[in-house]
Amino acid sequence: MTPSLSVVIGAGGTGGHIYPGLALADALRRAVPGALVSFIGTERGLETRLIPEAGYRLHTVDMIPFDPSLGAARYLLPAALVRSAGQARAVLRRQGAQVVVGMGGYPSAPAVLGARLAGIPAVIHESNAVPGRANRFAARLTPHLAVAFDRSRPHLTGGEKALTTGMPIAAALAGLDRSALRDRARAEFGIPDGARLLVFNGGSLGAARLTAAATALAAAWRHRTDVYLLIKTGPAALDAARRELAENGGHRVARAVPYLDRMDLAYAAADLMVCRAGSATVAELASTGLPAVLVPYPHAPGDHQTHNARVLVDAGAGLLLPDAETGADRLAALVGPLLDEPARLAAMSGAADPGPHAHAAELLAAEVLRLAGHPAAATVTAAANARAAGTSTPSTAA
Repeated sequence: MTPSLSVVIGAGGTGGHIYPGLALADALRRAVPGALVSFIGTERGLETRLIPEAGYRLHTVDMIPFDPSLGAARYLLPAALVRSAGQARAVLRRQGAQVVVGMGGYPSAPAVLGARLAGIPAVIHESNAVPGRANRFAARLTPHLAVAFDRSRPHLTGGEKALTTGMPIAAALAGLDRSALRDRARAEFGIPDGARLLVFNGGSLGAARLTAAATALAAAWRHRTDVYLLIKTGPAALDAARRELAENGGHRVARAVPYLDRMDLAYAAADLMVCRAGSATVAELASTGLPAVLVPYPHAPGDHQTHNARVLVDAGAGLLLPDAETGADRLAALVGPLLDEPARLAAMSGAADPGPHAHAAELLAAEVLRLAGHPAAATVTAAANARAAGTSTPSTAA
């Protein structure tokens, strides 16, 4: 039977593009049971693991990054874009796609260009306060734009007309009650009774700077019984981090893990997070109300992570720590007093503005349904707006 909705999502590279794409895909399936939703990515990024694990089909194209650091290889970009756009167009035709969504990252550009070549409407979602190169290019190919943060509008062609949806986040985080889940979450991670939990989150691939600072801080705090560190290292750095903790005694107060697949449990168990400032992380922090020390990745295009972090810092929900200053001594001086002041942590939590993030997946899904001419569009829009207003919502099933 032909599905009543067929959508292809371009997303790849890092979790910051993939997880919002998956949140959108789930929202589309909730709205239209039986919808055919698949992804376009490459063989290089985390999409090869994350998308199939989430139960969605991944089509791969031969795209290369929009990255000046590629050196002479960057001159291959136009040819790679044309070739991969042709591959994407073939995918769209085989699937009978009605709408394409570009979530950012270099795999989304050929998906949007392929839609233009196939005569299919496309919508771009920009997740960062300062857009990446791929979306700045793709915004010239479609009038349908959505943004997570209003700050990104001036950087996009046609951005003044963009729809502000917020950042699509997983349903488990959009409705997270940290207090209700806290005891179970701390038990899952094996956090000692009475210890305050500091989570280090370097993003989907980990961050060497944060991991090094965390293992050194664990050594400095190895005799404490009132704190515990959970360190997300990424898979490549896991073994080295565990060796370091075993050698410096930090294993007494810290645990290194490659991933945090249950981010809802991590947010519920934590008292404070030290993290990069990717757009997905910033949206999740704002939605869950977890206080954070934000360490923007200094080489992000357009310094967009610093701009992302400012959303929380300016609201009083986070502190900004430059990457170059992130070491054990500086962290101890900054984080130690915070952990000793529950009232200050509570104030930071209360200052977080969830904005539209909790219902962003539904808002973006409603735009996709509208472009597809699907009758569920009005119902999903009304439900998302009702959630934003804090009222009860009707079923969004078509």
